[in-house]
Amino acid sequence: MARNSNGRRVRHTDFLDNGLVAEYTGPGLLPGQSAGGGSVGAYLLSRAMPHLPPWLAAAGIGIAGGLGSLKWEESAAAGVGLTLASVALTGATWWMGKSTTAQRRLHSAITVASASAWTTAACLAGPTAGPLPDLYMMGAPALALSWNIRMILRRNDATGGESGDKGLLEKVGLARAQIGNAKVEPNRVTAPLAVEAGEQTNDDVSKALARIASALDLPTSAVRYQPDGDSNRRGELVIVPEDMLAEAAYWEGPSNLGGSIADPLVIGRYDDGSPMYLWLPGDPNAGRNGTHVLVAGGTGSGKGETALNLQTEILSRRDVLLWLSDPKMFQDFRPLLPGIDWAAEGGTPTEVMVEAIQAVIPARTRWLGQHNYRQWVPAAAEVQNDAKHSCRTDGRACGCAGMPYLVAWMEEAASTLRNLGDDAFTGIAQEARSAGVSLIVSLQRPSYDQMSTSTRASLPSVIALGCDPRDESFSLPDTVLDAGAHPGAWGNRRPGYCYLVTPGIDETRYASPGRTWGFGRDAVSLMEVLADWAQRNGATADPITAGAASSVAGNAYTGRPTPGGAPTIQAVREEDAMDDDTEYGPLADPEDADIDPEAELPDPEQGDDAPIFGQETGRKPSPEEARRLLDEALAEFEHEGRMVVGPKDFTDWCDQHNLGRSWVSKRLKEAAEEGRLQATNTTGRWRIVPTLMAA
Repeated sequence: MARNSNGRRVRHTDFLDNGLVAEYTGPGLLPGQSAGGGSVGAYLLSRAMPHLPPWLAAAGIGIAGGLGSLKWEESAAAGVGLTLASVALTGATWWMGKSTTAQRRLHSAITVASASAWTTAACLAGPTAGPLPDLYMMGAPALALSWNIRMILRRNDATGGESGDKGLLEKVGLARAQIGNAKVEPNRVTAPLAVEAGEQTNDDVSKALARIASALDLPTSAVRYQPDGDSNRRGELVIVPEDMLAEAAYWEGPSNLGGSIADPLVIGRYDDGSPMYLWLPGDPNAGRNGTHVLVAGGTGSGKGETALNLQTEILSRRDVLLWLSDPKMFQDFRPLLPGIDWAAEGGTPTEVMVEAIQAVIPARTRWLGQHNYRQWVPAAAEVQNDAKHSCRTDGRACGCAGMPYLVAWMEEAASTLRNLGDDAFTGIAQEARSAGVSLIVSLQRPSYDQMSTSTRASLPSVIALGCDPRDESFSLPDTVLDAGAHPGAWGNRRPGYCYLVTPGIDETRYASPGRTWGFGRDAVSLMEVLADWAQRNGATADPITAGAASSVAGNAYTGRPTPGGAPTIQAVREEDAMDDDTEYGPLADPEDADIDPEAELPDPEQGDDAPIFGQETGRKPSPEEARRLLDEALAEFEHEGRMVVGPKDFTDWCDQHNLGRSWVSKRLKEAAEEGRLQATNTTGRWRIVPTLMAA
């Protein structure tokens, strides 16, 4: 290991005689070029140096023969010794060459035998005696050139010939594999590889990647193999000698402020320094469909910063809405809240958001179909002034308001899935893409016991961060793992390291590790500026999306807060503390605050004389009073934004009105039959139909 003039590490990767000889000299330097020299003479010298050893050996043989003749000329004893030494050296060369190919073994033995025979004759008879000078002048250059030619053929051999040397590949079980011309780039070597026909497959190469990395003294993630889709024995071997991700790079702002959500989102960089792109909407011209995203990684793997990378890119675009559910109370995302169209904490607010998304999808799909959009494109977010995209029947432009793209983000989704069931997102994931909606699900372990297999299959894109090695198969497809991806090797030791699998990028990139931008303390103020920009310049909900959401969520959905206003966060309202300065003093029961001590006691009601023990507690109001009480309770919940309720939500209310729990369950079923409530996907949970809709 050495360092170049810039202080960067320099590593040499050599596959011996297997066809791949790659010299990596660090970013910005060509193979064979030194860090300090740039002249033509220095370049030519660097190119000629690998070919000099055979010529130096030839010159050394001539000098040895001349010097030996001064001491041993016409010496019989020296003749016997030199002859035995020549035979022994030739035999040793043949024996030591048994681990290499027959061609190389024979070439080495012939070279040693010829050189030792001439040296013996020169020492005994003199280098100028008889034909010895002619043999030297013709034989020495011929042997030197033969080794030069062998080196040239070794570097430029095509895959059609047999491998020249088992070497490294023999050690890893690929002795008969053939390597073609290597493509050398800064910090990246790519070489085509073909295993023996009928004996091995691409799976054998995938299984040998860890051993190749060990032989080259590289981490496992530095060696990848991309199989050829048209062959089960050919592919490309990729080696990245230096980990360019080791030094963290920090977020400096959005990549495309004011652009369209249809433009790529830049969320980090790959190990060769190129940017990591992610597209959410589809592109009919490129043949790319819209996508949903799974963000998976263990504790400490960098999911929070990865989410910030994505969310800041989304909020910087002009034609997109972001709905965010976060049971962690926006611990990581609070600076961005002013720019988010709808932010909901966990529990009931998230239930409401999920129900609203389910209602929004068919409404948006219907609008896109009426305006002749087979999928969402940026033109759908503009005012519809094109007659080709008109909902009118007379062929004229309709002038309808545009429909921004919608991103529904479920942070810490494991909590939501526990509350709503493992298939809570299945319908959304299967239907949302055609409606211009992308679902992003973030959780630590996307295993089958937390997320249904149908939902997982409907999330085609994944950002796989470090995890437990046993959980790799839950995050990445088997083909990507076979190509060399190994997020389990990182665990939580390398936050932000990830693999990105998504439509729109070359599949050869799937197994290439990347790293998302870091968010330091200085990023908070910049995020606040971005949120303010999104609040003032970002898209607002179109009438179709806002109407469908309000029809389910009521006033729980109010849209993005106005500039200068407080962020809209839907959460369960905490009970207000009682004022100590009330008329009745600090020890007065709030329920007795309005009681007139001079008033007559009420007339007895049904249930007042029921036994206290062994019977259901609570009185039984008349049907008319029961209807009124339940309507008041539902109106109160609706006013608070608690649009999904169940019997457990009426616990305090029952205590307040001295009503039984079983009575509430029966009344909820009756309210559902009357249209005031609608059943959700979760047993025992009901969605409140807003008053105007119910009427």
